[in-house]
Amino acid sequence: MQTIRWRKSSHSGDSSNCVEIATPPAAVLIRDSKDTSGPQLDLSPTTWIAFLTHIAK
Repeated sequence: MQTIRWRKSSHSGDSSNCVEIATPPAAVLIRDSKDTSGPQLDLSPTTWIAFLTHIAK
């Protein structure tokens, strides 16, 4: 069984009001840091890169 390693942006500091991501093989998982057992988004790496490219404009 693979352990999923969650992380948040270093810009978040000690705040719990942010999102966390995990990158197991072939996926990018996103969750709310305040609700770690709540729902998660499961994106393909291609979709994640497209999202990041779009918001960076």
